Amino acid sequence: MWLLSKSKNKISSRRQIQIKEVKDDILVLPNHEYRVLLETSSINFELKSEDEQDVLIDSFQNFLNSLPCQLQILVRVREVDIDRYLQEISLSKKTEKEKAYRNQIDNYCDFITNLVAGNKILSRKFYIVIPYRHVDKNKDFQLVKEQLRLLTDIVVRGLEKLGMKARTLNSLEILDLFYSFYNTEQIKTQTLKGETLQKLMENNYV
Repeated sequence: MWLLSKSKNKISSRRQIQIKEVKDDILVLPNHEYRVLLETSSINFELKSEDEQDVLIDSFQNFLNSLPCQLQILVRVREVDIDRYLQEISLSKKTEKEKAYRNQIDNYCDFITNLVAGNKILSRKFYIVIPYRHVDKNKDFQLVKEQLRLLTDIVVRGLEKLGMKARTLNSLEILDLFYSFYNTEQIKTQTLKGETLQKLMENNYV
């Protein structure tokens, strides 16, 4: 299977994307740099009243001023694979015994098909990248984890004050995110499963 075969260009590929490994939910980069990735919810600013918008602006300013480190904000826009979604819905019809429900499934699939005809449906996800760097190459990784945990707690608490929710991506989710970056077409037909990603990590393919 191609996914579990070591690439002959592994070194050049790693250099290109500047990633050493993913360990304990932390992205490890060259030159003793580390990253934690948070997935966050969003706020519809336009739907807020003028007073609420003013409060949000002030709160966001206070959040930025209280940050213990620089942050990177990433907005990930992806086209939703409607064909796969409709295929999964259609498969559920095979297990449905009631004719009325089967007809509803058909009608729903027709409705979605007509709704998106000629249009792309996009999904947006929001991420915050928390960096950490140290110059001591002999520094214990456990201390690095602790420092990143403290930084993450500060950022998450600040986001909660803005009315946003945030969670840390685990190692498998980080790998899946980068897989989607570099395999935009392939991911539509060959999604990475948790078991496959675990094999990749265990055998040091990533």
